[in-house]
Amino acid sequence: MILLVTGTGTDVGKTVATAALAVRLEDAGHRVTVVKPVQTGEPPGHGDLRTVTTLTGITDTHCFVTCPEPLAPVAAARRAGVILPGLDETARTLSALDGPGRVVLVEGAGGLLVSLGGYTLADLAVRLGAPVVVVTTTCLGSLNHCALTLEALEHRGVDCLGVIGGSVPADPDAATATTLDALTTAQWLGGIPAGVSTLDVETFRAGAVGWVELPEL
Repeated sequence: MILLVTGTGTDVGKTVATAALAVRLEDAGHRVTVVKPVQTGEPPGHGDLRTVTTLTGITDTHCFVTCPEPLAPVAAARRAGVILPGLDETARTLSALDGPGRVVLVEGAGGLLVSLGGYTLADLAVRLGAPVVVVTTTCLGSLNHCALTLEALEHRGVDCLGVIGGSVPADPDAATATTLDALTTAQWLGGIPAGVSTLDVETFRAGAVGWVELPEL
């Protein structure tokens, strides 16, 4: 199956959450392929997929387009002279990676409605009939951003498997603590502790099993 990971915005912890999900899926017996359709702000061979491999040891990863400037995908591609694959091509390529016993975990860029070149991750979810996991911040203002993302998915008839807190502080202030209380009332899959992106593979994999509940697939 194909599972998409989106965020309520940029820099919310999608990549580390994707890595934790990948570990949970492997722990449940699935073969996992991790895909980043469009990577910006990094040269080829670097970026989010390298982070996933460093944290999890998973090497079955695929990036379709890389643009060096840290900009929105369409702007980064235009400035780099790169043509972004369209919705049909992207959907076909992802479907070809799928297979029995496998989960293709697809990390988006930025939020749900960021253009990836004539389409958004929401459009991709509709085209593939794929469910989505939402990664959110947990600071003040996160509830609104998360609610808007969930509403956009519901409006399009896309199944949301749950919500993950992307970087939860060990000692949250009052605003974060009350936000977490509100987030955990529904669809909550767990929170990724802040700072775990520096862990080695063994420690990260051991922790990921406890950080995130595996959604029903």
